Amino acid sequence: MDLGILVPILVPIACGCVLPIMIVWLSIRKEMNETNTRTQIVLAAIEKNPDMDLEELMKKISPKKKLLKEKLLSKLLWGCLTTILGLGFIGFGIYLSLNNLGGHDDPMTSIGFGLILLGIGIALLINYGVGKKMLAKEIEAEQNKMLEKA
Repeated sequence: MDLGILVPILVPIACGCVLPIMIVWLSIRKEMNETNTRTQIVLAAIEKNPDMDLEELMKKISPKKKLLKEKLLSKLLWGCLTTILGLGFIGFGIYLSLNNLGGHDDPMTSIGFGLILLGIGIALLINYGVGKKMLAKEIEAEQNKMLEKA
């Protein structure tokens, strides 16, 4: 059997099916390992000192929750990155088409990817702006709470 026929079929299947499944599996496996590690730490602490305050220990070893401000700033970061990448792909596609490089499909593919990234970036930037307005009071309350703890 000729491998030249199989490659155009297997690459989209691998990218569209196998890659997302592997990403989900690895992220779930990472979370399970972190949970198992925390459980082992708690069990070892109980064995060494059964009178210790478990609630305080759990607070110390549990992962820190992101503040609302940090979540909004990450949306701003990813919005800016995807918008710039989208504009770059669109510019690259226009460059290819103006200089007659890459045939007809390459510039359109680049422009298509650019439009998708641009749309995602704009959506994230809008989400950041709306979230900032809607959550202003909650963010201020979180900051005041953090200042009181310090």
